[in-house]
Amino acid sequence: MTGAATSAPGRWRDLLGPKYLGASTVLAGGVALYATNEFLTISLMPSAVADIGGQRWYAWVTTVYLVASVVAATTVHSTLMRLGPRSSYLLALSVFGAGSVACAAAPTMELLLVGRTVQGLAGGLLAGLGYAVINTALPTWLWTKASALVSAMWGVGTLLGPAAGGLFSQFGSWRWAFGALALLTAAIGVLVPLALSARRVADGDVATTPVPVWSLMLLGVAALAVSAAGVPEDVRLTAALLGSGVVLVAAFLFVDRRIAAGVLPPSAFGRGPLKWIYLTLGVLMAATMADMYVPLFGQRLAGLTPVAAGFLGAGLAVGWTVGEIGSASMANARTIRWTVAVAPAVMAAGLALAAAMRRSTNRNAATRTTPEPS
Repeated sequence: MTGAATSAPGRWRDLLGPKYLGASTVLAGGVALYATNEFLTISLMPSAVADIGGQRWYAWVTTVYLVASVVAATTVHSTLMRLGPRSSYLLALSVFGAGSVACAAAPTMELLLVGRTVQGLAGGLLAGLGYAVINTALPTWLWTKASALVSAMWGVGTLLGPAAGGLFSQFGSWRWAFGALALLTAAIGVLVPLALSARRVADGDVATTPVPVWSLMLLGVAALAVSAAGVPEDVRLTAALLGSGVVLVAAFLFVDRRIAAGVLPPSAFGRGPLKWIYLTLGVLMAATMADMYVPLFGQRLAGLTPVAAGFLGAGLAVGWTVGEIGSASMANARTIRWTVAVAPAVMAAGLALAAAMRRSTNRNAATRTTPEPS
């Protein structure tokens, strides 16, 4: 009887019931903080730039956050083995809260970038812990439901982040958005000692998982070089930075192929289509990062209020989420191939249309400001 009960699929009311609600809240809340923060900041940036300046560093606010989070994500396993679930979460939440406070108090864009880097380091750890701690915090029969709950937080972040950021900006309180993140972080931190175990693996039992330091360093510097290309006004320096980014990516591939534990799986360097799949995904993901400019374009080009521009970004997130759900539900091989072939063209058409609208808006603005001949 007991074996049959424990092998039965878990129910949502069990996962969200009194016994496991604390653990579920911590796991899902950490991922929600990471996801919401990314999209929240995108909506806040036009107001932040208007307040503290530094528009030339606009893209860096997202770049340093993502680079730091990728680096931190590679340390999830070793951190969890050495500190245990409770201390790992308390460490990540403390650092994330400190980074949020630093962003809220930043008087200049340079210090805001420092705060975002700190947030990224903690955020990458939180995102990884949300999945890694499931098997120690919850019984086996709830793992599937817990994974679904944690994964759903990415959708929550893409919807809540842009809208909340727009609301804070609307009332001239972009700093309080980061302050609210710090308060939410503290609230989750209070639950950690009550919901998670302090058990950790003994020092002699910790499996050594090498971190691909050189690969991550080359990839991170490449991303920073490409982001820095938008800062100088000299076209030659911009071209040099873009070229150095390409060289660093090539060096990353060379190094990653020759180390035992790399960022990319060994099969990515072998025969077959996998390497081209990774390349295609990389290009498409790079194209999606244009969404960081949607609130800025909405305010500057269309004259939208901050909250309307934030909801414009949320609309993009809705399309992303709906498209992901639809693609995951496809079963027919022909339909899948057709979708994979057409979807990049649809994305390209959308980007081209947005670029054309921006060009038309700039032309109309220039026409309005040109004095009529007397």
